[in-house]
Amino acid sequence: MVRSSLVISLLFVLALSVQAQPRKILIAHRGASGLAPEHTVAAYKLAMEHKADFVEPDLGVTKDNVLVCLHDDTLERTTNVAEVFPNRVSKVEMRQPGPHWLALDFTVAEIKRLDAGKWFKPEYAGQRVPTFQEMIELVRSRPGTGIYPELKSPELYTSRNIDQVKLFVEQVKKNGLEKPESLKVMPVIIQSFDEEAIRRVARELPTIPRVFLTSRDEDVTEARLKELKTFATGIAPEKKLVAAHPEMVKLAHDLGLTVTCWTFRADEKTSFASVKDEMSNFLYTLGIDALFTNNPDQFPRR
Repeated sequence: MVRSSLVISLLFVLALSVQAQPRKILIAHRGASGLAPEHTVAAYKLAMEHKADFVEPDLGVTKDNVLVCLHDDTLERTTNVAEVFPNRVSKVEMRQPGPHWLALDFTVAEIKRLDAGKWFKPEYAGQRVPTFQEMIELVRSRPGTGIYPELKSPELYTSRNIDQVKLFVEQVKKNGLEKPESLKVMPVIIQSFDEEAIRRVARELPTIPRVFLTSRDEDVTEARLKELKTFATGIAPEKKLVAAHPEMVKLAHDLGLTVTCWTFRADEKTSFASVKDEMSNFLYTLGIDALFTNNPDQFPRR
């Protein structure tokens, strides 16, 4: 009887410890981009079907100042812009060779004419580039799912006298996304590699968590983490940084910062047997809080 009671007590303690473990967060990178064309309604819907906690839209700006969901600054990789607008090549120097069609040189109506799905698989032909507003409305249709927008290429917009952060803040406030009651239904986290963008959001949207993206070793030192804590609520290092500096996870947690890693994809060869095993190692062995993956269907829940 005594032994039985002891076993029951140990099981109870174990149950409490399991319940005390914080829930790991799944962020669908560009939607379920390993399964459907990135940044399309199809990819976002599939991410939600696989129970992603957050869906990630990268945000670009059109010629008429509309925020659209697009990873690249240019349109040629993920749309048929070269076929639809062959004579509208942008006069801008890019790091990658070849002709480019800068999204900033097209209105949202023109971008809506482009096919954003056929490049991935023929069955996705007819998918379009969503606006940020359309993405917000889509995710709102599934209460409990959040959005994790990234503000990209600030130097590009600054060179064109476009205030991308202002456009973002205005749209968030227009939709009431910064209000506590809204955040309970559709959480929002903002991310950027640009420190000034995160600092501005901290001032202008203080209720929304802010995550600083990095691929630099110097950003995961204790001194730098302490500095980041003054304006960010979390850090998102590239996964190789956490593998190289696993101690940074505890350093960040001790400061009250969350740790999110990127990007986990099934088509990348790693030392792990599968992307699910790789994600499990980072989440449950190294102790990160969340991760971005192209394959939300492989996320290892416990």
